[in-house]
Amino acid sequence: MANEEITKRGVLVADPSAYMAGLVTTMLRGLGRKDIREVNDASKAMIELMRRSFDVVIINDVLGGMDGVAFTRKLRAHAECPNRLVPIIMISAAPDAERIAAARDAGVTEFLRKPFAANHLQTRLDSIEANPRSFIEAPQFKGPDRRRKTVDVGANDRRSEADPDQPAT
Repeated sequence: MANEEITKRGVLVADPSAYMAGLVTTMLRGLGRKDIREVNDASKAMIELMRRSFDVVIINDVLGGMDGVAFTRKLRAHAECPNRLVPIIMISAAPDAERIAAARDAGVTEFLRKPFAANHLQTRLDSIEANPRSFIEAPQFKGPDRRRKTVDVGANDRRSEADPDQPAT
């Protein structure tokens, strides 16, 4: 894999299980992705993310050396990292609603529950490509816009710029 060509569509797969990382890589190759890097812990993932740009990062919610949610927060806050804005797909064996919300709030773009098939992975990749979300930087959040749909509130329901708590007149 060291001779593999670096493309604009590179994928980083970070999973503590070499078997699972290899399985995800096999799925990605079946979906036409060629430039794939595998790492098994958080420190190696950060080294790769500092080294070159990726199109997407797929991480397990439990990484060697660091929790996947904490890793995502660290990446999103790292101003010098060329992959700070990269879409992140988090995979997990047994997520509950609280864990999924924590991942979303940390800056994860998409979430996949194990076990999953290649078509589930393709759906997430297609969603990221078809519906890119703007990156939000706020004091308590750095990551892709968590809103998945736009709602037209109409002129009467818009807030006044002078007083954001009052409807426009």
